[in-house]
Amino acid sequence: MSDHRPEHQGYVVAIDQGTTSTRCILFDHAGRLVAVAQREHRQHYPRPGWVEHDAAEIWRNVARLVPQAMAQVEASPADVVAIGITNQRETVVAWDRRTGDPVGPAVVWQDTRTADLVEELSAEAGGADRFTDVCGLPLTTYFSGPRIAWMLQADPGLRRRAGAGEVLFGTIDSWLVWNLTGGPDGGRHVTDVTNASRTMLMDLASLDYSPQMLEVFGVPRRSLPEIVPSSQVYGRARSVVPGAVIGAALGDQQAALFGQTCFSPGDAKCTYGTGSFLLMNTGSEITRSSHGLLTTVAHQVAGEPPVYALEGSIAVTGALVQWLRDNLGLISTAPEVETLARTVPDNGGCYFVPAFSGLFAPHWRAEARGLLIGLTGYVTKGHIARAALESTAWQTREVVDAMDADSGLRLNSLRVDGGMTSNNLLMQTVADVLDAPVVRPMVSETVSLGAAYSAGLAVGFWPDREALRRRWHRAGQWTPSMDPEVRDRGWEDWQEAVRRTFGWIRH
Repeated sequence: MSDHRPEHQGYVVAIDQGTTSTRCILFDHAGRLVAVAQREHRQHYPRPGWVEHDAAEIWRNVARLVPQAMAQVEASPADVVAIGITNQRETVVAWDRRTGDPVGPAVVWQDTRTADLVEELSAEAGGADRFTDVCGLPLTTYFSGPRIAWMLQADPGLRRRAGAGEVLFGTIDSWLVWNLTGGPDGGRHVTDVTNASRTMLMDLASLDYSPQMLEVFGVPRRSLPEIVPSSQVYGRARSVVPGAVIGAALGDQQAALFGQTCFSPGDAKCTYGTGSFLLMNTGSEITRSSHGLLTTVAHQVAGEPPVYALEGSIAVTGALVQWLRDNLGLISTAPEVETLARTVPDNGGCYFVPAFSGLFAPHWRAEARGLLIGLTGYVTKGHIARAALESTAWQTREVVDAMDADSGLRLNSLRVDGGMTSNNLLMQTVADVLDAPVVRPMVSETVSLGAAYSAGLAVGFWPDREALRRRWHRAGQWTPSMDPEVRDRGWEDWQEAVRRTFGWIRH
């Protein structure tokens, strides 16, 4: 772009559309957060296992929040250098091309209504992994392709309209870009490679829709968005911030990887929240997992080859602390878990495996259930609190070891973000069990920052990735201090505890 102001002026607007709320954050040229506005949206649970959002409500919230955030720094549309979008992944929206209205609720990534379809497809040769060579993903209810297939099967009229190009499908990034660029009056129907890589419909190698996967799920190609790089000028906004350049879209976990400036193979980040997501940059070559991880696209800058990643998701980390608080009453606030855990020097021989709804990566054991083992009369609530924190560290180690085995790379350090990183004991424990440094950045909003960085890169607000690396600053670092023998013994005990959770649910 040649019409932006001098590089030190102006703001990048990051729209972070999450599962429970939408936020708009403004960043300046130094990468500093200067304004934020947030609004929650309703969660709809019409049946057991069903989770829905109102896509129109989400768009209305975006349209309100962006001006609210801009008003905090008295910014006009002319002050906006670029807009970057990051979003909850795998959630599907269907809308009428002519009116712009959603044709039904958005089906959220947590929704499990596709279980029967997934089970039916998994019953054929190859099982749940029959399509991983094409799309990098196993057959589960998690991904978007089965959702679109379910919507088309449930409504024959929708299938007819989609085949005629009258109804459009997309993940939340597509919905927002389409509305920002004009909606029914010429809005662009695009999705970025990171979101497309979560649909099961994209061929990881070609970065285009796979004819095989479209046929398997019965999805008409003309109803789907064009797949584009994650850092590229998509067009100009015609509403909300008229004239502003839309320069990026990334799924939230890939945005966090970008915001943590994990640009080299072997760089990795983990976002610690209710659950945790660990992604490792594996470079321009596709790395297939044989250890229970997902292969996904990390990002793509326009005109450059894609960068791939391995991803490991952990179901229960921060949720275990909430459980200790809400279900057992061991603590009254989440931060108290660290204080309680520090009342003892170790776990007293007990281990806590929080398989409350099965185990995710790298085990994928849906029938596993939670276990607290090694209890003796010596164990106190302090030991249980410490074992709960250690469970997050050991689960991180499981994913890191799987990544090292799949990629042939060795994790040099782990960059971390998310609410649990304020727990210093946990961060030290993660460093100890990984035998690698753990580093927390100054800017904790790494998801929004990644969207901003990617958009700013597209318009030359920042010249290259090295300039972004220089803006990343360390706020805290934890280095390993655990005796290797203690680590090895704890690791063996943890693995034995995990094995004992398997097979609890018997059909």
